[in-house]
Amino acid sequence: MAHFAWIDDNNIVYQVSVVDNVNLLDENGNESEAVGIAYLTQIHGEGKTWVQTSYNGNMRGKYAGIGDTWDGTNFVSTEA
Repeated sequence: MAHFAWIDDNNIVYQVSVVDNVNLLDENGNESEAVGIAYLTQIHGEGKTWVQTSYNGNMRGKYAGIGDTWDGTNFVSTEA
């Protein structure tokens, strides 16, 4: 399973969605963020920004939570 954050126009995480690994595979059988984004676009429609996040925090700073901010590189918590 992979997790993707839907980022609104203000770079705030609006939603986090789970994508089954089978929906991440490219033509060579490798997991691909771009393939996952294409899958989510097919499900949710055009015009949304999706960024992969890691439930165990292995990528992009931390696991994206609703209300967190995407700074272009990492997810930043809004918690004080």
